[in-house]
Amino acid sequence: MTRLVGINHVALEVGDVDEALTWYGRFFEFELRGRAGGRMAFIDMGDQFIALASGRTQPPDGARHFGLVVDDKEAVRKRLREEGIPVPASGSLDFTDPWGNHVQVVAYGDIQFTKALEILRGMKLDGLSKSGQALEELRAKGLAAGSTET
Repeated sequence: MTRLVGINHVALEVGDVDEALTWYGRFFEFELRGRAGGRMAFIDMGDQFIALASGRTQPPDGARHFGLVVDDKEAVRKRLREEGIPVPASGSLDFTDPWGNHVQVVAYGDIQFTKALEILRGMKLDGLSKSGQALEELRAKGLAAGSTET
């Protein structure tokens, strides 16, 4: 049977691609990987990307969401609050963009997801580290230094 290896990209439907690039650019530093006409744009995240596609057709997301991994979750929280976007003061960081996409922001150090060191270096993020809990979760799966097979 074929095994899942990862996610290449997530595609978000937005009302207007240029508006979405401006809106997300208020909260996240990113590079544009490219565009496909005026209807799609690709936001680079090292070895992954998010595709923005104009033409939102469904109602706002509720439980359905995706998680963005960042180097500083609290800086994102602060910026969202400064812009009047309702987010909790602490804990989980969830928001809904103007097109109804439910986004959850998580800190790189707190999750199992791991970028290869050469990717982090290329992104100028090689100083990022994992929390003890994230490392324990990785070790339990045999995916980190000091892992034991179970």
